[in-house]
Amino acid sequence: MVRFIGSRVARIVVTVLAVLTFAFVLARLTGDPVRLMLPDQATQADVDAARHSLGLDRPLLVQYIDFMAGAFRGDLGDSIRQGQSALALVVERLPNTVELALTSFVIGFVLAVALAVVAETTGSKRLRSTLMWLATVRQAIPPYLFGILLVLVFSVSLGLLPAIGRTSYASFVLPVATMATFEVALYLRLISSSFDESRSLDYVRTARAKGVSRGRIVVRHMLPNALLPVITIAGINLGVLMGGTVVLEMVFNWPGLGRLIVQGVTERDYPIVQAGVVLIAVLFVAINFIVDMLYAVLDPRVRLS
Repeated sequence: MVRFIGSRVARIVVTVLAVLTFAFVLARLTGDPVRLMLPDQATQADVDAARHSLGLDRPLLVQYIDFMAGAFRGDLGDSIRQGQSALALVVERLPNTVELALTSFVIGFVLAVALAVVAETTGSKRLRSTLMWLATVRQAIPPYLFGILLVLVFSVSLGLLPAIGRTSYASFVLPVATMATFEVALYLRLISSSFDESRSLDYVRTARAKGVSRGRIVVRHMLPNALLPVITIAGINLGVLMGGTVVLEMVFNWPGLGRLIVQGVTERDYPIVQAGVVLIAVLFVAINFIVDMLYAVLDPRVRLS
């Protein structure tokens, strides 16, 4: 087990170092922030002075070394636009993104498991076919387009729910519905596929031969084994949700991390972009580490391999 954990920790360190490097390089490929900060009539002397004050006139290697040294101290620089700690600004927006992503994930996963269990317990092929058809249709619609459609129906036409911002609990309904329905479609297909593979296995046939009820077989025998391969996908997908809410945050004007990063890219605010990308990467790596540990606990073959 110690060897298993050690290998995972080593991968985390390498991944974080690679992300820090990519964040530094890619942020500077967006262009010169000084040109955006200064008015059009600024002289070259003004541009040079601004670049010197921000430390952008130094060699890239020197900037990179300073950036990495600061990152290990928890200092990712100050926002060029706001003059505050970039990491502090990013962490301030993080809870809004986490609550949106986590709520959508939990609702979507629980609904998918419930629907898959009901369909398998009843044994209704019509119900199962209907659910799978709805899941396919939902997955075929991009989340941002689905969110816009929800806004047009429930906000513009019916006036039932707020369309943008985070003003009350009602503000969660549309963005969460947009993400959770996609999650339901994803996990429903995965769990149903696992159930298909489990029906012909020996332990299921033995339970049926002993007269165990269909519902008990599904919940006590088939479901735990069906969830094992889904756990890995769920962990990866939760990490993706943390950083993948950018488009939805823009659609719903949600004051989250993704919207802040997009704003940083637009304004070429290097520290904001770097801090946002690094924080999302760290969250993604941490979630996957937890999933690896959970999978190792549930399946001893993993940690012993």
